[in-house]
Amino acid sequence: MQFKVPQFLEIEDKIFGPFTFKQFVYLAGGAGICFVLYRTLGFALGAIPILVVGGFALLLAFYRPNSKPFIFMVEAGFKYFFQDKLYIWKKERGMTREMLEKKKAEAEIAPIAREARLSGSKLRDLAWSLDVLDLKKQ
Repeated sequence: MQFKVPQFLEIEDKIFGPFTFKQFVYLAGGAGICFVLYRTLGFALGAIPILVVGGFALLLAFYRPNSKPFIFMVEAGFKYFFQDKLYIWKKERGMTREMLEKKKAEAEIAPIAREARLSGSKLRDLAWSLDVLDLKKQ
């Protein structure tokens, strides 16, 4: 006994005239939102939001980038913006010229910083001189 193998599984059935169910829902939803915007804002104020919502509904219904529905791109965009992002730092193996120059500059500064350290008695003398100068201002 032979069985018929279903073909064209990826093609959605046209239910509402030339539109599939998803296309019809996107277009009907967009038209409904446009109508609500028109009734609440009027034509003058609502023209731009109506065009944006209508354009988005048309994109959802008919635009298929890379043979995938546009809603997949919208979903991926939302996930990208609202999910936590994991940043991984990778240490570079080789040293660039800038890094070598920076290390040389740090090596030159380091001895100067070591010489500038104050011993206990010098620090006490400095604190005393600052106190004396501060008392003269008052």
